[in-house]
Amino acid sequence: MKELTEVIGRVRGWRRGWTERTKLQRIDLYTRVTLCALPWIFLVTWGLLPLGATLDRGPAAMALGGAFFVVNAVQCLLSNRNVSLSFAHYRGAEPFPMRRLRLPAALLAVLTGLLVALAAVGGIKDEGLALLVLDLPVAFTIPYVLLVPVRTYLLRCAAFAVVVVALLAAVGVPGGLLFGAALSLVVVFLLVLTSTRPSAWSMSVMWQAEDARDMQARLAVAEERLRFGRDMHDVLGRNLAVIALKSELAVELAQRGNAAAVDQMVEVQRIARASQQEVRDVVRGYREADLPTELLGAKGVLEAAGISCTVEGADGPAGIGAPPAIQAALGWVVREAATNVLRHGDPRHCVIRLTRAAGAVVLEVENDGATDSAEAAGTSGGGSGLAGLRERLAALGGSLEAGAAGDGLFRVTATVPLTVPPGLPSPAPRSISPEER
Repeated sequence: MKELTEVIGRVRGWRRGWTERTKLQRIDLYTRVTLCALPWIFLVTWGLLPLGATLDRGPAAMALGGAFFVVNAVQCLLSNRNVSLSFAHYRGAEPFPMRRLRLPAALLAVLTGLLVALAAVGGIKDEGLALLVLDLPVAFTIPYVLLVPVRTYLLRCAAFAVVVVALLAAVGVPGGLLFGAALSLVVVFLLVLTSTRPSAWSMSVMWQAEDARDMQARLAVAEERLRFGRDMHDVLGRNLAVIALKSELAVELAQRGNAAAVDQMVEVQRIARASQQEVRDVVRGYREADLPTELLGAKGVLEAAGISCTVEGADGPAGIGAPPAIQAALGWVVREAATNVLRHGDPRHCVIRLTRAAGAVVLEVENDGATDSAEAAGTSGGGSGLAGLRERLAALGGSLEAGAAGDGLFRVTATVPLTVPPGLPSPAPRSISPEER
């Protein structure tokens, strides 16, 4: 029990912390960097190239073009500052302070006025107007689209497009250019909508799945703690009640001068020592392993760690029909093999298979994602866990093999004959080192 709890904690804090969560953080960072870079890409392309024409259109056009570029750059900086907060708002992690939109909204109005003024003084070429209109709302709408519902976003974008087209028409822009400007606004609004919100939605779903896996692991730990508490209660509750009753009886007998008080205290001493040993067995997890329980426990722990686990043959004659001693030995194999699956490599699937062949029970534990270090440890026989299992199975005339099975698979195979050869001792529990006491 203690081993299972430690394994779950180690898996949640180490394996998933350095694999799944790290990968997810990289994807999240890539998405945010992409959205932050998008306004700058528009700025140095469609937002800058048309302004080159202002160099030949007089000082007024040059001043308006320079002001447009500077204000647009400031708008990009503000957009980058608001991307992370808008992501958090979309995920429901923390609300976005709407006051941070006041300055970007004001700058958008300034950019619109500068664009209309450039069109009024003829500071840009006809084809450049559509490009500037395309760049006009990008920096503002990237964080904004994550803060409001899609319907609200589309309605407000339509209203903004009407205002821009109306202002351009008021300064004498021809109808063909007005249609191009309106089309550019529709394209950029839809581009921001279809690129930003799906990215934020996918990241939100992935983070929710990661949080759900963490919650599942924490629930597995909590369930194991409850089971441990129940075992401790079962072990100590009855014995402590008996000790209390016998102690009271011994006190009464001693007060009466009855020599039977000594016998009662001897019995109390015996029960106390037995209770102490039972507590050690529970704490260190050295109770006799039960094969069905270990199979269910291994499946639960592996699935809590995000590893799909399939158990085959547990309900057949290989699992149920085996003698208790063989089931106990195979239960230890399941526990150790499941622990190794969690500790080594990056597995995604594990298969536990029980079969009966040639008068023996065969247990196979196979997982993918094996690393070179795990394969080397298995093939060389390294590790005290596998060595202890080999000794335990040898006491029953069995054997244990562990090693690579090809295609990134790692397999542990335990074979135990159904009849114990004469002269072999029965399996004994593992000795406890002084450090474990």
